[in-house]
Amino acid sequence: MDLPQDDFILLSYINTKLRDGYGSLAALCEDSDLPCESIVSRLGNLGYVYDENLNAFVRR
Repeated sequence: MDLPQDDFILLSYINTKLRDGYGSLAALCEDSDLPCESIVSRLGNLGYVYDENLNAFVRR
């Protein structure tokens, strides 16, 4: 699966996938064969972190 090149679109894409079908980022990455570390890094550069309780990337 190709990830969006724009980091803000990636944020929306990942949060939508998490909300609509996955209980955790790890489950999404494993099921979709996505590079979790790369996603966390890219969204971290925007000031977002993954919140396990909310199951979403949120502003720091």
